[in-house]
Amino acid sequence: MVSGHRPIGDTEKAVQAKLGDTPVRHQQMAAVAGIYRAAATVRQHFENSVLRTVELTWTSFVVLWVVWIRGETETRRVAEEAGISKGTLTGVARTLQGRGLLERTTHPTDGRLALLALTPAGETLMAQVFPQFNAEESFVTGPLSDDEALDLADLLRRIVVQVETHGEDRRLELLGGQDPRPRRSGRRPKV
Repeated sequence: MVSGHRPIGDTEKAVQAKLGDTPVRHQQMAAVAGIYRAAATVRQHFENSVLRTVELTWTSFVVLWVVWIRGETETRRVAEEAGISKGTLTGVARTLQGRGLLERTTHPTDGRLALLALTPAGETLMAQVFPQFNAEESFVTGPLSDDEALDLADLLRRIVVQVETHGEDRRLELLGGQDPRPRRSGRRPKV
């Protein structure tokens, strides 16, 4: 059991006890909860194992991965592909630059844009850590056959495509055509 987590069976029972006969689509709720819990568990495992050995967070690894695979890339594209905000990327990139793994340069034709590229040390680190990372991917999917792993990847891809294709329209529908309010940290302004 992951530290701080209740066993999944206990959680499922607690949800059922709380919701009882409330009209909800339990299968879909279970699927989304499973995606969230699996993602959080896998991320924590990677950060506490293979990424810990090279002092990387999940987000910093993903940023390095995107730039390693894509080559020199505009910061906004790196943020999009990593699934993080541009502000988060700025902090992560600064940390990786400070470690000598990433370099930031100005776009040659548009001075408003910045490019990220791996340094030789970044290239070496990714070549070293990726085989270990992939070994952990094999570990966490160990209970699945190759066909089941491909089926799971396909199912998850279908969910991503659903949100990428129809999510904006759904958001507009749910918010009555309005832009979402800015996110809050949970803190309230001091009076």
